[in-house]
Amino acid sequence: MKPMKRAALILGAAALLVTGLFVATNAYAANLLVNPGFESGNLSGWSCTGSGSGAVTTPVHSGSYALNGNATTSDTAQCTQTVTVQPNTAYTLSGWVRGSYVYIGVTGGASTWTPGASTYTKLSVPFTTTAGQTSIQVYLHGWYGTGAYQADDIALDGPGTTPTTPPVSPSVSKSPSASAGPSTSPSASASPSKSPSTSPSTPVTGIPKHALIGYLHASFANGSGYVRMADIPAAWDVIDLAFGEPTSVTSGDIRFNRCPAAECAGVESDAEFLAAIKAKQAQGKKVLISIGGQNGQVQLTTTAARDTFVNSVSAIIDRWGLDGLDIDFEGHSLYLNPGDSDLRNPTTPVVVNLISALKSLKARYGTRFVLTMAPETFFVQLGYQFYGGTSAGDNRAGSYLPVIHALRDALTILHVQDYNSGPIWGLDNQYHTMGGADFHIAMTDMLKAGFPVANTGQTFPGLRADQIAIGVPAAVSAGNGYVANAVVQSAVTCLVNGSGCGGYTLRGGTSPALRGLMTWSINWDRYYSWEFQNAQRPYLNSLP
Repeated sequence: MKPMKRAALILGAAALLVTGLFVATNAYAANLLVNPGFESGNLSGWSCTGSGSGAVTTPVHSGSYALNGNATTSDTAQCTQTVTVQPNTAYTLSGWVRGSYVYIGVTGGASTWTPGASTYTKLSVPFTTTAGQTSIQVYLHGWYGTGAYQADDIALDGPGTTPTTPPVSPSVSKSPSASAGPSTSPSASASPSKSPSTSPSTPVTGIPKHALIGYLHASFANGSGYVRMADIPAAWDVIDLAFGEPTSVTSGDIRFNRCPAAECAGVESDAEFLAAIKAKQAQGKKVLISIGGQNGQVQLTTTAARDTFVNSVSAIIDRWGLDGLDIDFEGHSLYLNPGDSDLRNPTTPVVVNLISALKSLKARYGTRFVLTMAPETFFVQLGYQFYGGTSAGDNRAGSYLPVIHALRDALTILHVQDYNSGPIWGLDNQYHTMGGADFHIAMTDMLKAGFPVANTGQTFPGLRADQIAIGVPAAVSAGNGYVANAVVQSAVTCLVNGSGCGGYTLRGGTSPALRGLMTWSINWDRYYSWEFQNAQRPYLNSLP
């Protein structure tokens, strides 16, 4: 942000045991997969990659066989199966897996994973088919370079077609969820395939499925006028207080100073401000402290600065009873030292210490702690083409990627700023520039699909759709890259249901759970007579 920017009722088949016979309605519920436990002794029914992948006799979860997938540095050993389904219907995909980093999901949909299981562990995620959808592709795979994994007793549970002869007993079934498989492209020049959402199931935070998120100029004025906390309309679900800033760049000591009356006419007292925060929270709204901004450079170069950051941010959260934290590091807050090329194991102090600090804060406040991030495209999507630790150019390129990756289990929402941005190379290997729906579509698709990180041979795995929101300016005065509200809605419609995407093909599949919209700012929206809120709140409410 700049100071100028800144689900399901399973429609299972009705079944009755009558005089010893199992009678089903025309929506017969069963495990719809072929060879779900690999008991044929081979991969019949499945399409698998990976040299050495196949059915094995040990270790198994049940029966005589299981799948052994041989993931290598260039292949995740993915196995897929296409299944006929009914539209607008709830299903569950599940399976028992063991090994390092095993994923299970539906291509273009939801997924789940385990980062490591020495014994068989059940993975399960529900999903609902879309209108008109008659088939899906389920998948399971390991991850690059992590070696073999095993899977057994895979089940797709839900209504199939009417059986011609009712079976004597129902099939045993299990449950899962899905997403697209990861990219196997090792370089930024290759066109990646879809990546799985690699975070666990959606955490409980109390934020609506499709949220409206806005920044409140709480510590400064910049021509848009002051907005009292109590006067923020109920349309806003998440309110980010801008900004907490450091006493010096490397101190880690963050202070939140409310805007003085001399600068912000009509500012309320501390007591009134606190009471208004509590009132918003009583209405189900979330109020966060945002750290950084254009002027708040934060470099945690030492462990001492890291500890000071944790303690000072905690003091702000406790003082105002806040729901969480937004990280809006810009400028030179984050960078990568030469040779720091492994996003999974970063070595640059400012990155390592920030990751440690955020994990400490999440642990301190628990599972309902809201953690959001608002990086610029330069620090995220640019990493597809240039990565700071390997680039001869700017060492800040893509430097948010190791932070996002390390915190993906704790991250509530990532809302990249789709504004104040130069042209960015998308997954279609074309440059996308601000000013149209395609920029928002391409930039958001990268976050869902994941992408190879330039010159590293590694992939940034995609996030869950519910972890992604689109950051846009609220008005023409709020930041470069403003587009009309209808254009923003066109982009979201494409991302949510795949319609109106122009010439762009979604690599990450559709995202019905896309979290929503973030904007800079609530103040600028009020200045322009709430045009953004009045257009986008009803639109978000209309989404499935």
